[in-house]
Amino acid sequence: MEYSDTIQSLITEESVTLYWDKPETFPRQGYYKIILDGKPVGSTKKTHYTIDGLEADTAYEVEIQLLEKDGTGGDTGVHREMIELRTGKKKVRIDITQSPYFASGDGKTMNTAVIQRAIDDCGPGEAVYIPAGIFLTGALRLHSNMELYIEREGILKGTARVEDYLPKIKSRFEGLEMECYSSLLNLGELDHDGGYGCRNVVIRGMGTIAGGGKTLAENVIAYEKERLKDYIASVGTRLKEYEKEDTIPGRARPRLINISNSQEVVISGISIENGPGWNVHMIYSDRITTHGCVFRSEGVWNGDGWDPDSSTNCTIFDCAFYTGDDAIAVKSGKNPEGNVIGRPSAHIRIFDCRSAFGHGITIGSEMSGGIDDVSIWDCDMSRSMWGIEIKGTKKRGGYVRNVRVRDCTAARILFHSVAYNDDGDGAKTPPVFEQCRFERVHVLGEYLDDDRRWIPCEAIELCGFEAGGHELRDITFRDLCLGSGRNQGKQVLTLQYCDNITFERIHTVLDAEQEAEETI
Repeated sequence: MEYSDTIQSLITEESVTLYWDKPETFPRQGYYKIILDGKPVGSTKKTHYTIDGLEADTAYEVEIQLLEKDGTGGDTGVHREMIELRTGKKKVRIDITQSPYFASGDGKTMNTAVIQRAIDDCGPGEAVYIPAGIFLTGALRLHSNMELYIEREGILKGTARVEDYLPKIKSRFEGLEMECYSSLLNLGELDHDGGYGCRNVVIRGMGTIAGGGKTLAENVIAYEKERLKDYIASVGTRLKEYEKEDTIPGRARPRLINISNSQEVVISGISIENGPGWNVHMIYSDRITTHGCVFRSEGVWNGDGWDPDSSTNCTIFDCAFYTGDDAIAVKSGKNPEGNVIGRPSAHIRIFDCRSAFGHGITIGSEMSGGIDDVSIWDCDMSRSMWGIEIKGTKKRGGYVRNVRVRDCTAARILFHSVAYNDDGDGAKTPPVFEQCRFERVHVLGEYLDDDRRWIPCEAIELCGFEAGGHELRDITFRDLCLGSGRNQGKQVLTLQYCDNITFERIHTVLDAEQEAEETI
């Protein structure tokens, strides 16, 4: 058997996480068997698997078999692939509480300088180690070829003081390049014409990275509102084009983790909590992989979880979201700047993710640089406000195409134009949303609001743009189930400015229940 070039691996000194794309025709009773050096070690229905307890710097061979239950208690082989790998060498830990750093985890002592020193000292064969404790810090700057490991009950805790996030850095927020406050963790330097200046960074462990959250956000907004008061006054009535009064000063807020012009970054296993705005934001970056994380930002305005922005080959899986805004938001800049820069987000993979609270998975509204090839599978966005949403404004320009959603549950599915965040000169033409496919998706037709109440809504809203040639087009829905146990009545689908919309084998929860009864 030939070795696979489709199975991808994330390797540490003691484990390997394997992940792969889901086949278009996954068997109804299919599952994967994982075999390590000829011995079965487990099975899964998911498209990822972690093997722990391995030896450092050791070669292994892993076979992944796709099998299908044959109805008699046996299995039928469908497909098999194999991968060779070698675990990493054991890294030297740089414990921030030990000499010469002596960081304090009492939750009161400021540790910025000593933690930054440990980061600066970290070489390719080493890892900065955050043990149990609450380590208070301001902005930190990571570099290529390093690892940051946070132990269980270890918390890297950002302050709520504005001055701890200076100097400002080049960044991008809501699609506009600008100076923002430094984030808690900063990788790379922003340059939309440049390549990747920061590479091979791992942020992992079982601990927590927590920001200053709502308090830090409010402090930044208050400071920036005073600094920009003359400019804000000059905006006058055009302020209505913004989301709200705090939008302009709020754009300078730091993220929790800011990744600019970086490549090969892995974020694994940690809790990511309470950035003052978006939590993980990657800009002009490539091959950013996040897995096994929990995102928490309830009550934080713009509290997105994971936002690839004009970035490519980014993957997230096995993550849970309790967010104050979008769980995941794919972006590519805002008119007119995003049209000119023209760097799309492309080849984005989202699978086995679930929303416990928040807005769900969105594409846009900043999508002026284009968004292409987004695959979403085995995700549960039922406990969200928007479900799966593709959005822009008619001023954006750009495109969204080749979005594929399979085997998911969502509160609703939306393609539409939104009225907020609409400042800036418009593009010459409206956006185009096209060539998207939804298969085997359960759409509830109700959403979870901020008070955790279930509110009935349209199951599917499809709305393109009025200008000729910019209709929503070439969208396929196949094998959808509509409704929930709470709303088993009529479901609403709306279409406006659409062309070539295909529905195949659409049924409701009542239909499914009736079919089940007849089968019994």
